[in-house]
Amino acid sequence: MMLTAEPQLFVSDIAASCAWFAAIGFAATFVHGDPPFYAQVARDGARLNLRHVDGPVFDAAFRTREADALAATIASEHVAALHAEFAAADVAFHQELRTESWGAETFMLADPDGNLILFAG
Repeated sequence: MMLTAEPQLFVSDIAASCAWFAAIGFAATFVHGDPPFYAQVARDGARLNLRHVDGPVFDAAFRTREADALAATIASEHVAALHAEFAAADVAFHQELRTESWGAETFMLADPDGNLILFAG
């Protein structure tokens, strides 16, 4: 039985990433290293692992070619309410709330390193 998944995002600054995630309601469950090179942020049942890297993981050509390449998907029961919460906090959206052709409500955020996170329900 599988219980959860913890996608790993590659980031250039652990502290800055933790602060960005805190602004959208995630809390750091741990930060490891001095200087920090690994951390985890969580909100409700969602967990994301953050790993420091010194350079971009994806080159610019990849991001141009694959503009919506996701780093993580977070399922939520109340996607529209979550979108409204983030909008009220003045979060910039990579993709605004929409209803997909298969019926799911989705929106996307890009973290400071360009990792795309899809929220879906």
